[in-house]
Amino acid sequence: MSTPTSDSLTPSGWRAYFNIRMLICVVLGFTSGLPLFTLISLVQAWLRSEGVNLEAIGLFALIQFPYTWKFLWSPLMDRFMPNYLGWRPGRRRGWMLLTQLLVAGTIAVMGLFSPQQNIWTVAALAAALAFFSASADISIDAYRRELLPDLEQGLGTAVHVNAYKVAGLIPGSLALILSDHLPWSQVFLITALFMVPGIIMTLLVAEPKIQGAPPRTLREAVILPFNEFIGRAGWRQALYILGFIFLYKLGDSMATSLSTSFYLDIGFTRTEIGVIAKATGLWASVAGGLIGGAWLFKLGIHRGLWVFGVAQMISTLGFAWLAHTGPDLFGLGVVIALEAFCAGLGTAAFTAYIARTTDPRYTATQFALFTSLASVPRTFANAGTGYIVDVTGWTHFFLICAVLALPGMLLLPKIAPWGKDPDIDG
Repeated sequence: MSTPTSDSLTPSGWRAYFNIRMLICVVLGFTSGLPLFTLISLVQAWLRSEGVNLEAIGLFALIQFPYTWKFLWSPLMDRFMPNYLGWRPGRRRGWMLLTQLLVAGTIAVMGLFSPQQNIWTVAALAAALAFFSASADISIDAYRRELLPDLEQGLGTAVHVNAYKVAGLIPGSLALILSDHLPWSQVFLITALFMVPGIIMTLLVAEPKIQGAPPRTLREAVILPFNEFIGRAGWRQALYILGFIFLYKLGDSMATSLSTSFYLDIGFTRTEIGVIAKATGLWASVAGGLIGGAWLFKLGIHRGLWVFGVAQMISTLGFAWLAHTGPDLFGLGVVIALEAFCAGLGTAAFTAYIARTTDPRYTATQFALFTSLASVPRTFANAGTGYIVDVTGWTHFFLICAVLALPGMLLLPKIAPWGKDPDIDG
């Protein structure tokens, strides 16, 4: 499959969506999202349905630490190239293929165990899934950054994020519905089979063009990416950027960390969650991805961070309203649609900003560093959300999450000033 990357081949307007690069972003975005949503949606519902208490489920978020620390082994994926009995598909494709196969196998095996009788085995498999998934993200993010020309970074990221969120419907909707009719072992096996399209795509696509010379030693792979980032604008600006990456999605991430448990606790059935909550989010995600991509093309990434950041903060308040009103199916659909749409917008701009902040010579390591930092709230802050809910109740918990969106927004004048956007101002 041909994968041209020249800026001169970049179409404008809505035609920009219809090229091979965008199709690759769709499939790999779906592949990247499936294992994460398996951990935060399907595993959460599985544990809760099997009688595991809410505090333990909240602590299960700690097994996602590989998403936070993946920058530690990302230099290995920049430096070394997998070799399959003499077949060398390339740095990016080789690691993508290996990690996707490991993700699919781990998901399939997980359902063979009982959370009540084998909780430590389940925890170990969940941790392994997080490690393989985080490693797949390293290679997929690097591949996408090197595949897309600069003019398509925002658009391609919006498409990737949209497909990423759509992937959540498999473990968060289809699998929940199937769990009312099939054994959990079959549910996890079916979920694992949805990794196959990404594996096939990895076998078909071409390796992206190498930007500069790859690291010649492991020492170069570790040191040069960090030296380049610090030296680009100095320590102060580097700290502003890192602080922003940590804080921008903090409130939104915490608000959705126990969403499935929230829906169950206020009185919705698993089928209602699968059919209404998750399916409604599909169309909102599609709309958010398409509109977000078009807006980023016009607004630029800097202004998109401002506008979409406000939108995702407002959407968090919808959860507080639903917690106050109780189990209303129409209200559930509206709140989920609003959150999926606004969070999709914010994530598209946020990830596009991260992609543009990386140097193409050190894509895997720098991208992994930034996305690792962004995942800290989901891994560590979210681990305590169950205790916060027990103390405050659901309504006040979501109000707290909305307030936590403000610190990241306050850093925007430093790292993405409204009046100075290189995407549209030159």
